[in-house]
Amino acid sequence: MTTIKRRTVLFADLRGSTALYESLGNAQATAVVTQTINALAQRVPAMGGQVIKTLGDGLMAVYAVPSMAVASAMQMHDLLESTVAAPHAAPGVARLRLQIAMALGEVVEVNGDCFGDAVNVAARLLDHAGDNETLITGELFDELPFDTRGNYRSLDRVHLRGRAEPVEVHMLPPPSSDSTATLMETRFDLAEPQGLQLLWRDGVYRFTRSDLPVLIGRGSACGLMIDEARVSRTHARIDWMGGSLQVTDLSINGTYVRFAGDDEVLSLRRGSCTLHGSGDIGLGGSPNELGVPVLRFNVMASLDDTLPMRLVPPPGEA
Repeated sequence: MTTIKRRTVLFADLRGSTALYESLGNAQATAVVTQTINALAQRVPAMGGQVIKTLGDGLMAVYAVPSMAVASAMQMHDLLESTVAAPHAAPGVARLRLQIAMALGEVVEVNGDCFGDAVNVAARLLDHAGDNETLITGELFDELPFDTRGNYRSLDRVHLRGRAEPVEVHMLPPPSSDSTATLMETRFDLAEPQGLQLLWRDGVYRFTRSDLPVLIGRGSACGLMIDEARVSRTHARIDWMGGSLQVTDLSINGTYVRFAGDDEVLSLRRGSCTLHGSGDIGLGGSPNELGVPVLRFNVMASLDDTLPMRLVPPPGEA
């Protein structure tokens, strides 16, 4: 039987399970991941939702009430946080992280499975979520109680893979993070930038405000693909927030920023910083280290700005 209903679609995905298999072995790691996913799934019916399917190290669920879907997501994050902090947790469990993405819209239910635009949007939006982040669409955000909306940060409009029109997205930061503390090197005295240029090898890539956020990493969903061993599948995200450009680390090995004319290197471990002027972004290591993939960046004050081919001498050069 086929039915069409308005539902909130939730996708949840565990990150760090690959390292878990390396540290625990297949049998024990499978048991830990399965146990964790089953525990997360139990939070779904408790909040009026329905688990559609589990996906190895993830799950898909639908909810009739948008606010209950968000509450369920928060419970999932709390559960994983308590799991990784448990004193007798298995080795490697502490590296597990949870990504959640949700979209609201019409869903076609067929033989216990769900299809439709909201399903596709939620699945694609999951690619943009950082560790322990929850991303929701603007349509879902508008359905939430007014007094809870202040917990979210707008990511403006996001271009999703396979979708022509961008989607308005809001982010609920990790439960234990202080989002204001992770926004390092904020510069309030600068004119509002008009775009960003990134230099990778011999290519120069320009991103205007309408192109952001953009993902950087090895994955096919990334707007700038960097196929290097140190680079994570989804390594970093550059957002347009509050009139500034911000880079956020989403990786295992970290993202590192060095501004032109400054010897200091900022280490972003699940943190963010505001980009200004020009400089280097090291993916998986400091730009000062040999062998580290380095992006050169230039924040464009106008769309006529060009990126110098060399901003900072690479390591080993005078």
